[in-house]
Amino acid sequence: MIACRKHVTIKDPNSLVLSGLPFKPGQRVEVVLLAEEECVDRMTELRILLQETQSFPSAREISDDEITAEVEAYRTGQ
Repeated sequence: MIACRKHVTIKDPNSLVLSGLPFKPGQRVEVVLLAEEECVDRMTELRILLQETQSFPSAREISDDEITAEVEAYRTGQ
């Protein structure tokens, strides 16, 4: 499977032209369009959530050794 990522700025909301694609004429492709702002907003929200979670007093009390032990227990199915 060939994947191709293009970043473009929409000039006409009724039309999108892509050129220089690595596909053959007649080849079927799937097209997914993502607005960049939405991705940036979600990443900002996630970053804020993680900072808030890490500021909880209970999160400060967890040592690296405890985290490592919990990860190992999860991986071994305990």
